[in-house]
Formats: sequence, C-alpha cells, structure tokens
Amino acid sequence: LGDVYKRQIFMGLGNISITGNYPEVSKDIMLSKLNILKEPFLENFNPNINDRIDRIKRIQKLVEENIDAFHKSLREDFGSRHEQLSLMADTMPVINNAKHALKNIKKWVKQDNRKPNFPLGLLGSKAYVQFQPYGVVGIISPWNFPLTLSIAPLIEIFAAGNNAMIKLSEFVPATSELTEKLINKYFTEKEVVIINGGPQTSQSFAGLPFDHLLFTGSTNVAKKVASEAASNLVPMTLELGGKSPAIVSSNAKMKKSVDKIMMGKLLNAGQICVSPDYVFVQEDQTEEFVQHAKDHVAENYPTIKNNPDYTSIIHLNHFERLNELVQDAKSKGATVIEINPAQEDFSQQEHHKIVPTLILNPTDDMKVMQEEIFGPLMPVKTYKDFNETVNFINKNPKALALYYFGDDKTEMNNVLDNTSSGQAVMNDVLFQFSMHDLPFGGVGPSGMGAYHGYDGFKNFSHKRSVLKGQNILDAGKMITAPFTESTEKNIKRLT
Repeated sequence: LGDVYKRQIFMGLGNISITGNYPEVSKDIMLSKLNILKEPFLENFNPNINDRIDRIKRIQKLVEENIDAFHKSLREDFGSRHEQLSLMADTMPVINNAKHALKNIKKWVKQDNRKPNFPLGLLGSKAYVQFQPYGVVGIISPWNFPLTLSIAPLIEIFAAGNNAMIKLSEFVPATSELTEKLINKYFTEKEVVIINGGPQTSQSFAGLPFDHLLFTGSTNVAKKVASEAASNLVPMTLELGGKSPAIVSSNAKMKKSVDKIMMGKLLNAGQICVSPDYVFVQEDQTEEFVQHAKDHVAENYPTIKNNPDYTSIIHLNHFERLNELVQDAKSKGATVIEINPAQEDFSQQEHHKIVPTLILNPTDDMKVMQEEIFGPLMPVKTYKDFNETVNFINKNPKALALYYFGDDKTEMNNVLDNTSSGQAVMNDVLFQFSMHDLPFGGVGPSGMGAYHGYDGFKNFSHKRSVLKGQNILDAGKMITAPFTESTEKNIKRLT
C-alpha cells in the first residue's frame, strides 16, 4: 500500500515521484496528537458557540495577515502561478467562507424541530434534531488548491464544534510548511494539528481512528484511503474528480460558450477537479469551436512560455504524463491541435508548461478519454443527435460536474433529468464551487458527502434525534403485553 500511495497520492495521476524532503511521521506520534485533540470531548461534547466563532475569526485573521506570504509560497511551489489566481482560488475563498460562516453560525446551530407522530405531539411530546460535533475530523488535502481544500473546510468543521488534524500535500512543500507554521502560531495542539510527511505518513494518517475523515483526491487513491479508514469504521466525506463533460448545443452562442469552456479548462492550467475534462460539439460546428478556442487563447494568453498568467504544471512527472496522453492520442489517430499563438519553442523551458491542446475525434481506447486529465488538454467529441451525448455520459462513471451550453429547454431538461453528476451547471463553468448555499460534492466514483456553508456544517455534524415524552398518556403501557384486541387497536393508532 505504501507503494500505491507513492504512485497515486499525487491525485492518482500516474507514476509520480515525491517532492520535498519530508521525514515520515510515525503512526504512534500521530496517534498521540490525535488523543490530545480528543481530550476536550471527554468532558464537554458541545463546545460553546463563542469558542467556535473565535476559531473561525482566527482562520480569517491567519489568512488576511499572511496573504502575501501565501501567494509567494504558492508561486514557489508551482514555479509559475500568478498571485491573482492564488488570490481568487486559494486565499479569498477562505476569507469569504469565514465571513459567511460567522454571519450564519448562530442560525446553523439551532435545533431542527420535527413533528412527533399523532397523537403524541398533540399530547405534548417534542421531537427535534440536535447537531453535535463528531469529535476530531481528519483532512487529507491535495496540492492544486492547498488552502481552499484544507483550511476552508476547517471553517465548517470548527463551526460544527469539531477539532481537526490535517495531512497536507508534500507536492507543495513551501505552502505546506508555511501553513503548519501559521497554524501552530494561531491555534493550540488541542484545536488543530498539521501533519507534513511523505507517502507512508499519508497511509498511516488514513488509518487513524478519527471521528470523521475528509479526503480530496482521485478515485483510485480514495479506494485505498477508504480501506484504511474502514478498519476503524470512520465515516468519510470523499471529494473526488472524474471526467467532467461539457455539452455545447447546436443552438448555443458559440463564442461565448467557448470562451467560458476554455477559461475553465485553462485556469490553473486545467489542474482543477471541476475543470471541463472533454467537450461535445455538434458535428458540423467543430471548425467553429476550434477557431474560437484559438481566438480565446490568442486574446488571453498571447504568449505562454514566460507568461506568469499561465500556470505551469506542478511537477515533471505530471508534465511527462500529460505529454504521454497526447502522444497516445496521436498514435491512435486523433487530430491534435496545439494552440501556441507566439509560436514559442518549448523544447527547453524554465517551467513545466504545456500549451492549450485540442484533441479532435478521440476514441474510447485513448488514455485521454479514460483518465482524468488534470491539465490543459481538451478532447473534442462530436455528435449528430443530442441524445448521443446523454447516452455517452450515462455509460461512463458519474462525473463531479456536468456543463451544458445552450438555450434549448428540452435539451436542458434532458440533461438534468436523465443524467447523474455531483453538480450540473447551465451556461457557465467552475462558479458552482464558490456558491456558499450550494453543497459541493460528487456522486458514486466522483465522491460521497458534500460540504460548503450550511451543508458543510451539517456534513461535519452528527444529527442526533431527540424525543421528549409527555406524561398525559402512557403510550408504552398501551402497546405492551398481554396482547389483546385492545392492544392491537392501540398499536395501529400509535405506530
């Protein structure tokens, strides 16, 4: 399993070597830290709301006071990543999530009143759901958005009254080390603990007896993490990926649709779990799609090689993997269009950059149609009849996101009613992730459970049922032995 983690902890994307020089952290050391985090729950299982608010404010303060340092560390880890992208995708989401939670937490923690069965409710029984913290939530976070996918969920975990232990990614060592330093500055070891280490540490971490575990990564690695967690029956939230399709209707506004799709594909060089993974285009509109894609790149990225606006691929092994996907598609007959507006030479470069690449007419046997891409490669499939798109989507594993572009309500309803995905987005991309009041999560192989905002608070809370009885009617006496004709009537009334 250690070898599996070494290969796959990098979002499950092929054979990856480990970056950074982290020493492994033993399971015993992590277990001792976990026990310290669990201590407060032995005495008080319902932390004061003021303490929860204070913790969330400290997360917000941690990011706001160190925002430039985080942007610098992210640029160092990626090699080329613009600070405005880090502002948009990592630091501001944490700040905004904190503000949203602080605004709503007093409403979230209120009991959820329910109706007891008749006639017990009429006679004075009360029923409600109490939101309790699980205890200690473990977080295994990935490298692509290392703050948004580690510290941001911590906000909802704290809102629910939990403590946390976080295993950060070794593929962004500068950011992981800075995060650990700052967490230790703003929080105590009885609130949250950061773990930095290599693949063996990740394996041991997944096997700890947490009260809940949040894993963000690939489906392949999730199977290994779930297997480890199962030894302690740890409930899990899995935020995975998959091949998220985008459908361009024949009636779509083509330029506007292509601009949005290419924005979603090229942001962070496609290293986003909800990035459009492949696109469907009506057969006779392929050339138009390609031309608009070229125009989009030329307008937004007139140069690429030394352009800080265009993010580099995180690591050499991932860079090589993406190039192998292209070569595999070429060898199997696909038409490959590399969009390189300035005709730059990438044979030698400081960073690992790959130009936006369209792969036309991909077939199912190509690796680019079998693996989550996680890069600036866009397979373009064609269709004659719209139902072909729905049928193709349904015969493949359920994706994290599904995008539709067009104004045909019949087609839109066809997509919404006859497909399954973690999220469905009409005429836009990516922004579903930023909606505080929409749960974010997958389905089937793209994940289980969902969080963000109130849904995150509920996801990281145990929903305990509470019934308060009444003294007017002894219902138990009415349905217990000796069983008579009268008892039968009472059973039918009361149950």
